[in-house]
Amino acid sequence: MIPMDDNAHSFTGFTGFAELPRLTDGVIELELERAAPGDPVRAWVPAYHFRIKAAGDARTAGALDLRIGDTEHLRRYGGHLGYTVDPPFRGQAFAARACRLVAPIARHHGLRTLWITCAPDNWASRRTCERVGARFVEIVALPRDCDMYARGERRKCRYRWDLVESSSRVVKSSRQLE
Repeated sequence: MIPMDDNAHSFTGFTGFAELPRLTDGVIELELERAAPGDPVRAWVPAYHFRIKAAGDARTAGALDLRIGDTEHLRRYGGHLGYTVDPPFRGQAFAARACRLVAPIARHHGLRTLWITCAPDNWASRRTCERVGARFVEIVALPRDCDMYARGERRKCRYRWDLVESSSRVVKSSRQLE
């Protein structure tokens, strides 16, 4: 669950999903699985859900979610980005490539900073954060009322990715959306 702040009942300025160009860097492609409008009753923000595929390969290699909103829960625990890469495709930087491909979409929605969280022992995810230029901020304890705590997680590493400071290749590619 990705809750909104109490004062973010309008999803903090969300005005609708962008019409997306083809998302590829020549190595991977992102295929939009669905755009979830958010759920104020459950306090979820809108999100894009993508399948990660190796370019030219019909098999799904993983998934990436981009959550559109700027809530305390996202910044501290849930993160704006969530990703997974299936075992046969690991070790090829697919998650980092996917994160770079959705940066222009985040910018289109007014997000200039993305927070990425992961378990402290998830070294592959931590390396992905470093690859995209996110900076480690801290490790935080999850509150007992958090759904992740209920699933057995206790702590999260927090990484801050400032999109305005990212490489010009990422920032300039947003022209298709702006």
